[in-house]
Amino acid sequence: MGEFKMQGVEGVVGKMRGLAPKLQRSGLKKSARRAMSIVRDAARAKAKAIDDPATAEKIWKNIAVQESPKDSKREGGVVMRVGVMGGAQNLSLGGIAGKKTLKDNPGGDTWYWRFIEFGTEHSRAEPFMRPALSENIDPVTERFATELSTEIDAALRGA
Repeated sequence: MGEFKMQGVEGVVGKMRGLAPKLQRSGLKKSARRAMSIVRDAARAKAKAIDDPATAEKIWKNIAVQESPKDSKREGGVVMRVGVMGGAQNLSLGGIAGKKTLKDNPGGDTWYWRFIEFGTEHSRAEPFMRPALSENIDPVTERFATELSTEIDAALRGA
């Protein structure tokens, strides 16, 4: 979907190098999650504005922040995502016995969110996820740097 790499936080990162790896990761995760909550909240507001009130499903209730451990390991840091819960499931499987189904999500089964975000040959796109990120890069970067600095200072005081 959308991706950006954070630059301009070298001073904060320099302070972080003095911490143990476990404390570094913990501080990064907390800071990234708090920063990306700005994108989550913007996406929820945009989705709420276009959600069909006649249906029981609510896309905005299924928008969440989550770490991507696989990408975090590959990148050598922390990768935090904002997405729609259940949005990447293979719909042809239909649900596996004993497993959580898409209907169990807080907003119900909103597998169709991609059709709204990207449009189809029959309907125009009404993006709500991509603009939530692109319109908030500066606030996210600022909050990340502030939160990370706070986390580092707390870890250094406790060390």
